Amino acid sequence: MGPNGGVVAGEAEVITTYLEMREPLQLQVTPPHRAGMQLRLSEPDPAFYRYLAGRRGLEADAGDEALVERMTDDDYDVYVLFLGGVPAAVFELDRRTPDEAELVSFGVLDGFDGRGLDKYVLSQAVETAWGHGPQRVWVRSTNRDDPRRILLLQWAGFTPYRTERERG
Repeated sequence: MGPNGGVVAGEAEVITTYLEMREPLQLQVTPPHRAGMQLRLSEPDPAFYRYLAGRRGLEADAGDEALVERMTDDDYDVYVLFLGGVPAAVFELDRRTPDEAELVSFGVLDGFDGRGLDKYVLSQAVETAWGHGPQRVWVRSTNRDDPRRILLLQWAGFTPYRTERERG
């Protein structure tokens, strides 16, 4: 942090925006042109989870033991959308806080970009989250995400309620 509270050159500031939805919306989206199947990972495999994260350009945020513990929790869900028999997209829901569902992550896997799946996957995640009966569904986004992400979340009915700034 610089002397006037600004970010020092070379330090990246991370801006996190928190968005929420207090009631379900009926989203109108076009399903994929190929038959797809959405499955909840009920037998979590850290290697498969890392594969999915890698195909999204991410790294798994925990070791194998922590991943297995999280993914075997009945209130934590990892869903994979398969198209043509292969993973095409993924979303994660954390329902461990009573009356809430956090959309931890969602995204299309590498190789399926540009097919219009983003809105479809987000709509499936939102519908699945509301299916568990929370009082709200929420998500966070940072300035390191694709700049269109917040617009997509607002399209789906999420509204910003808090912003945090911190050094990266």
